[in-house]
Amino acid sequence: MKKTLLLLSVMFVVFSCKKEATQEDVVAYGETITEDELKDHLYIYASDEFEGRDTGTPGQKKAVEYLKKEYETMGIQSVIEGNYFQTVPLNIVKTPKVSISVNGESFNYYDDFISQTAAATGTVSVSEVVYAGYGIDDEKYSDYTNLDVKGKVVVVKGGEPKDKAGNNILSGGKEASKWSNGRQALSSKRTAAKDNGAKALFFMDSELFNRYATFFKERETTGGSKRLSLPAKEGDDPEIYDFLISEKMGKALVGNINESTETATVATKLDMNYESITESMPSENVAAMITGSEKPDEYIVISAHLDHVGVNAKGEIFNGADDDGSGTVSLLEVAEAFKTAADKGHTPKRSVIFLHVTGEEKGLLGSRYYTDYEPLKPLANTVANLNIDMVGRIDPKREGDRNYIYLIGADKLSTELHEISEEVNKTFTNIELDYTYNDENDPNRFYYRSDHYNFAKNNIPIIFYFNGTHDDYHRHTDTPDKINYDLLENRSRLVFHTAWELANRAERIVVDKATEE
Repeated sequence: MKKTLLLLSVMFVVFSCKKEATQEDVVAYGETITEDELKDHLYIYASDEFEGRDTGTPGQKKAVEYLKKEYETMGIQSVIEGNYFQTVPLNIVKTPKVSISVNGESFNYYDDFISQTAAATGTVSVSEVVYAGYGIDDEKYSDYTNLDVKGKVVVVKGGEPKDKAGNNILSGGKEASKWSNGRQALSSKRTAAKDNGAKALFFMDSELFNRYATFFKERETTGGSKRLSLPAKEGDDPEIYDFLISEKMGKALVGNINESTETATVATKLDMNYESITESMPSENVAAMITGSEKPDEYIVISAHLDHVGVNAKGEIFNGADDDGSGTVSLLEVAEAFKTAADKGHTPKRSVIFLHVTGEEKGLLGSRYYTDYEPLKPLANTVANLNIDMVGRIDPKREGDRNYIYLIGADKLSTELHEISEEVNKTFTNIELDYTYNDENDPNRFYYRSDHYNFAKNNIPIIFYFNGTHDDYHRHTDTPDKINYDLLENRSRLVFHTAWELANRAERIVVDKATEE
């Protein structure tokens, strides 16, 4: 009994004497993030051996095994007990079998239309369609006002309305809004039709159609379009039939589609048979965690996407050194800094999850699975998400100090998060924080284009760290020799120090700008 009391007394003295990390300590932990280690990781992770890390492929499997091994070596536990991998049950969406006739005239896949539908099978036969002009549903302008499209076939065209000066009404300038900005227009007009209850959407945009049809037809020679999708969730709304169509087909559906934007019900007979073809191709998120010392049930999630776009038809390997090899190795180094702190007796108060997500290049699929299907920890207890996607290069269009980073989203949901981010940077890293792409009217819409968005839509405050695009973006020339490792080091330290502050504050940050999903 005396030995037990003595041991308890010693333990009490040790714990009562334990001090919180000083600023000097935290600086030292941040300094474990070095350009040499980042470079060592990236020359492996963005090498030809990983075959471009295309989602679901052998190269991507090598990537997740590499990440798993690194966390095991560091001694950082998995989030799922005994398993660093969260299985993401993706499906390959192959070219469907579709027959469509309009007023008795048959139209052909690739020549006249391509499907954007993930998975649906059935028939549609109607004697009229609803023309919804540009297909826009926005606070500033809506084609759906007083227009009933529930259960109906909707036809829309590309573009958006302009004022007398030739400015786009929605953006207020010459730049395109999301409603006419390439692939964002596809998703925006599809969502608008679906939200208004449409059964099918036919979207006429000749430029987009020609580009997408050519691309998917080329992919057909290697086994189909190879789009990936998540399975439907129980309780989800039925999938909308969604087609991108040629001008010829648009004019067959709505005769004056080029001349008019006035919405109308049009007497057009349309018959369609649709059979989707899918094949299972599961992938993996990698998730590791340091459990908090005082608030273990509150979580800071730091994320980066582990995938890239693979190998093209010419055999060129897209190594993705910046996109997102840079974010991936940054996350590994940030994790090592936290583990060093924990080993020195300074475990963060809140738990910190290091989340490498798959399928970002296929539509933010891995992060959406984490947030919408199977959160490994409750979203209600997730304090913030810091997302690192392309942080190793310099934007050639940007003027000024090379020691910069674009920050996106810090002030969208939490004023406090933005203030913390600014103060941490002044104290520790002194990087120029550039908010160019944080503008709500930014035509690039980067806020919606990386994995943080799946957290943000669930009212979890986020920061997206981003260096901007460059000439090697999504090209086989995005290689590790072009990375600015000194900048990658400092940017990674900024992420660490911001995460450290969020994990160790007495109170979790306040969400003062929550929005409806």
